[in-house]
Amino acid sequence: MAVRLSSVVFEPVMPDPAFASIQLASIQIDRSMQYSACLEWLFAAEAPDFADRIRLAQKAGLAAVEFWHWRNKDIDAIAAALDETGMKVAGFVAEPMVPLTDPAKHAEFLEGLKASIDVARRLGAPVLIVQAGADLPGRTRAEQRQALSEGLARSAEILTGSGVTLAVEPLNTLVDHVGYFLPSTVEGLDIVDEVGRPEIKILYDIYHSAVMSEAIGDVLAGRVDRVAHVHLADTPGRHEPGTGVLDWQARVAWLEANGYQGLVGLEYKPTTDTVSSLKQVLAG
Repeated sequence: MAVRLSSVVFEPVMPDPAFASIQLASIQIDRSMQYSACLEWLFAAEAPDFADRIRLAQKAGLAAVEFWHWRNKDIDAIAAALDETGMKVAGFVAEPMVPLTDPAKHAEFLEGLKASIDVARRLGAPVLIVQAGADLPGRTRAEQRQALSEGLARSAEILTGSGVTLAVEPLNTLVDHVGYFLPSTVEGLDIVDEVGRPEIKILYDIYHSAVMSEAIGDVLAGRVDRVAHVHLADTPGRHEPGTGVLDWQARVAWLEANGYQGLVGLEYKPTTDTVSSLKQVLAG
């Protein structure tokens, strides 16, 4: 059963005790972090043409862009806009989106992964995003976890030498993705460790993690190197940082202080025009 947003209590997650000084210094730390715009939501109202969103992101001072599906987009136009602006692509979703918890879907995914890698290499994207899939009825979690691990291991073989990392994404099951198999960051990291391949990491979504009441210092301690990419939105509502209760600056600061050197993808639904929504984030 879906849980209504109004019934969920979003409590700011307290960092580790030793984190207080980092939190106080977050303004200085955050300024060196670079951000990527998820163009499915950011600049969507301002530019119906997807390639134009890349141009707007560049003018707004962002380091990179990202998106979800690639098969429904004009890759030639995207490549041209990237060349024109000098923008980078942080990543996008590996297609097809099928449940890796189901072994019967692995062959279909692996074939599509090859095409996704080709597009990633053309666009210079270092990360492909994959979801675990649904928690399937009639199958135990152990069976599905084994299937997911095997699917990721087979994916790693295809990814070898490509320069592309596959990032599996834990998603919250309280608000946005009821019935999803992998809501836990810790379990996602455990699966990555079981696979044991450098081509397989996780996407750490600060919003999804906060909805699941995860403390960043608890779930990522000692394993930040397994994080290929990060997403950010505020709670509740999944809007721009600063509109909710999330201690987002402290969490971004924690990531940087603990060795994360990648981009933070801004994957939120703006409550105002995109540039206005970005001001607080880009100001640090």
